[in-house]
Amino acid sequence: MNKGLVTGLVAGAVVATAGGAVAGYRMIAAPQSAQVVSARALSKTVRTPRQECHDEQVTRTRPAKDTKRLAGTGIGAVVGGLLGNQVGGGTGKVLATVAGAAAGGYAGNKIEKRVQEGNTYTETEHRCTTVHDTRQVPMGYDVVYVLDGKRHHVHMDRDPGSAIPLENGHIVTAADARDSAQ
Repeated sequence: MNKGLVTGLVAGAVVATAGGAVAGYRMIAAPQSAQVVSARALSKTVRTPRQECHDEQVTRTRPAKDTKRLAGTGIGAVVGGLLGNQVGGGTGKVLATVAGAAAGGYAGNKIEKRVQEGNTYTETEHRCTTVHDTRQVPMGYDVVYVLDGKRHHVHMDRDPGSAIPLENGHIVTAADARDSAQ
């Protein structure tokens, strides 16, 4: 065998063994996790609309057929005029008849108005309103951790507990683990 070949093989074996030893030492000496200082749960408020309905009794006034209340005014004027005609004599009788007709017309108008306003009916209406239900939805955790003596922040899907695992000197979050698995 060639002396150079043997020397090269021995030198290569020494370098490979030394490199493996250094890498193994780094793996053993390197921290396996980062210390968690705090983990604060994050959430958001979600509002969900929904309909809330109920039946309600509603009283309404019927529409008046005689909106100007001519019937009440006319009947009141006739009755008032007849009553006024019974009072006094001569020109006083005429004045009493006119005054009675005027007063009776006014009173008849007001009476018909009250009768029309009292002419009501009741019906049931189905009424709905929109109300909002609120609930809290988890949004993960805001985590502060210490690595190599420095504080760092990261957002995580879950509470990491007291330590975050490291891989090649970097933290492994739940999202990192999912990405490497795919």
